[in-house]
Amino acid sequence: MRYRYSRWTEDSMTDEQRLQKMISLFSYLLLQTSGDAEEALQWLRQLGHEYELFDKEMSYDEFIEKLKELGYIEDAKDIIIITAKGVQRIREDALREIFSNMKKSPEGSHESPHTGQGVDRLSETKKYTFGDQPTNIDLTSTLTNVLRHDSLDEFKLEEDDIEVYETEHMTNCATVVLLDISHSMILYGEDRITPAKQVSLALAELIRTKYPKDHLNTVVFGDDAKEITLAELPFVTVGPYHTNTRAALRLARSILRRKGNVNKQVFLVTDGKPSAIFDDNGRLYRNSFGLDPRIVNKTLDEAVACRRERIVISTFMVAKDPYLINFVEELTKANKGRAYYSSLNKLGEYIFVDYIRNRRKKFNSAIP
Repeated sequence: MRYRYSRWTEDSMTDEQRLQKMISLFSYLLLQTSGDAEEALQWLRQLGHEYELFDKEMSYDEFIEKLKELGYIEDAKDIIIITAKGVQRIREDALREIFSNMKKSPEGSHESPHTGQGVDRLSETKKYTFGDQPTNIDLTSTLTNVLRHDSLDEFKLEEDDIEVYETEHMTNCATVVLLDISHSMILYGEDRITPAKQVSLALAELIRTKYPKDHLNTVVFGDDAKEITLAELPFVTVGPYHTNTRAALRLARSILRRKGNVNKQVFLVTDGKPSAIFDDNGRLYRNSFGLDPRIVNKTLDEAVACRRERIVISTFMVAKDPYLINFVEELTKANKGRAYYSSLNKLGEYIFVDYIRNRRKKFNSAIP
């Protein structure tokens, strides 16, 4: 029998790795099609022809059967739909994609400059002080300190010899992600909504798996704001809406008010200035031209109300329109929050770095 070998390269993949890559690509296409599995498969077929993604090792039809076998899609009334397991795979792929693009922190490594009497052990050590947990003693460093002044025959442990691992104080956190679904998120043919959804899904998966005691709510806003479930997020679409940022912040305050005494924050993902509010009679007032003082002032009032309720607003801008920048500067000043001018491919990195940092605080600051 004769065997045929090919040259190995860094891009070489096993059949299983190749399958997982294809499934991840399908997950991303599902985000772009707002969860329409049949449309995503059509796009995948076109990409397959163009880039030779399918061959005798795995055909297009075999890939579909594999998706069904794994439980990611299923047939329903002559159409293919995504399953709950498929939605979970989208979240997992989104999280993996975000972390793989983070240069400063590898996957699973969330750095913080703050230390205290917490539960997560760090690699750094310090001298023992009253109140430190005995389980955090670094035996190697402690014994080394003893041997510097005593021999094994005259072993004498002193308090100054004891070193303990630093720990970080972890806090519960309640986060509301405000996702702009106004028409500008797909204006001029630029897809801004897909990466914004991807980040929201990844953040949800991070909290679900790493920080199960944390709270995450998602709100979409256009002419009005409404809360959506995690299961609905992949199916969100942009509509012919204006940008009612005030309604989004007001709903976020209402949600966070019910979360009790935890750290509270809002992530505002938007690409446009506020262009709509509801007046005192409940009628929608809209103005897309410039910065309307009537709309801006009411929106800034909500930012101040958030500050009074100790809710920090982090604004992530996916565009650099001068009107948007001017408004966000005023919003950040009113709330004493943070603002990030982000390109679409960096949006996930900024949000995740900010989220991890906001979960941690110095132990002393937790003392009233």
